[in-house]
Order: sequence, then C-alpha cells, then structure tokens
Amino acid sequence: MNTASHAHPVLVRAAEAETVQDGAASLITLLTDADATGGALTANRATLAKGSPGAPAHFHTKATEMFLVLGGKMRFLVRDEVLILGRGDFLTVPPTVPHAFAPAPGEEAELLVVFTPGLHRFDYYRLLERVYRGEATVQEIRDSSERYDNHYVESPVWRRALEER
Repeated sequence: MNTASHAHPVLVRAAEAETVQDGAASLITLLTDADATGGALTANRATLAKGSPGAPAHFHTKATEMFLVLGGKMRFLVRDEVLILGRGDFLTVPPTVPHAFAPAPGEEAELLVVFTPGLHRFDYYRLLERVYRGEATVQEIRDSSERYDNHYVESPVWRRALEER
C-alpha cells in the first residue's frame, strides 16, 4: 500500500456507480476499489431487502472492515455475539475476526462498507453476481478466498440467528 503517492480525490457520482446484484434481495453499489485510492481503502454501498441472507460468516486477514448503517436495522455476527444495529450505528471488525451480517428480521437496510487498507474486491462482487445469475459456481467463490481475502467459516450462532424470523 502506498497512500503517500495517492494525492488525488476520488469522486463517484451515484448515477455513474456500477451496481451488481449478488442475490434476489441484495444489491452492491461499487464506490471505489483499492487501485483508485492508492490502496488506502475500498468502499461499497450494500442495499438489503427484507429476507436477504446478507453475508455468511467469514473473516479477512489483511483489512479491517467498517460498517455504517445508513438506514433500517441490521443484524451482525461478531465472533459469537449477535448485535442489532440501527441507522447511524457504526461497527469496525479487525482482521481475523469472524463476522456476518443481514437485515434484522422484518427489516430492510442500507450500509456503507469500507475496507482499510483497500482490497481489490470489485471482481469478487462481480463473481457473486455471476453465481447468482448461474454463470459461475459456488466452487469458484471458494477457490477465490485467498485472492479476495474472504474466508468463510461455520457459525452455529449465526445459523440459529438466521432461523429467527
């Protein structure tokens, strides 16, 4: 990461941002990837409809992931604790900490998601969309875990939480 040489602002107009659909009930708006920020950060906006499964339990080894709830209510797994966050709440998850997220039962939500340092993740989100469309396989997601620093884990706590509707 060389943020010292990154001396220009990054502006992403809402009308020009790429949006991918990673499931029937969720959209990811790609805001800025690591290459545009000199490795400083990666950011997206996640829009999750009622009933969205969100992101399964996983961790990252190279970056802290930050979440700002822009609207609605979210349910987060952090290690083995399930938290409910509302509009304006902010959460950071350091590297290696298992976490997951989905809208709270009966809720929809919108999040700003930021990774720092930046990870090249836009192609990962595009892969999720291809899997949703049937153009790629779940095995391709598993095979990409090192490349995109997205490591899935089993969480009985999260599985039980998702069963609560």
